[in-house]
Amino acid sequence: MTVLSNHRELKRIAHLITRFTSLPFSDPASVPGAVVESIVAEVRNATRLETYDFVDVVRPAEGIGWQVKSTKASTPVTWKRAKLPNQVELIKASQTATGAQVLGNSIIEFCNAHARESLKEYGLSEIGYSRLLIRADLSATYFERILVTAKSPELFKASEFSWQWSIQKQSKKKEQLSALHGIHVKTGKKWWAWHGLGENQLHFSGETAWWPTAETNAITFTLPSLVDRMSMQDLIELLDTD
Repeated sequence: MTVLSNHRELKRIAHLITRFTSLPFSDPASVPGAVVESIVAEVRNATRLETYDFVDVVRPAEGIGWQVKSTKASTPVTWKRAKLPNQVELIKASQTATGAQVLGNSIIEFCNAHARESLKEYGLSEIGYSRLLIRADLSATYFERILVTAKSPELFKASEFSWQWSIQKQSKKKEQLSALHGIHVKTGKKWWAWHGLGENQLHFSGETAWWPTAETNAITFTLPSLVDRMSMQDLIELLDTD
């Protein structure tokens, strides 16, 4: 048993997502992660966890689990709220390049520890990434990939990133606090933005490097437009049958 769904399972996941977005109260451009979690759990005969653990859906008997994400393709993934144990001291020391690197390394270790905890807590041999991407034209791609295994539990390598604080911005409506940016050394692209001076959100824009370049363990489909969705009256009539 593997976290990667077969073609039949991928088609059923896509079908159920499409059916959900056909409902009159849903927003096809934004499918809640909880909905995708429930669909993955249903199709893979697994259990949806309602926790803040790294893994969202598990099938302990087979030792597999999934982290599930669902956003618009143009929106960076919020990896989690990363509040570090010694955060105040690390931030104070991060005004130098060396201190910023130490802080960034702590963030990467925080993410890796979170994954290791779920591997241990649920007795998993592997955790997969279950991802729904929704584009502006309502085309959608659902894909899966393996993230970590019990034999290879390290998700990210600290040596692959350099860290620096962004310049604080001032807008007409509110002040935008500086964020700690993690730059992927090999590509020079920003992969991380940690808002440790605010609500501790950790945004992962480098996730685009994981997007599939082919339909391997992926399926692309079209979500219904507003005119193609079920009307509220149709839904009421469906619910009102004996």
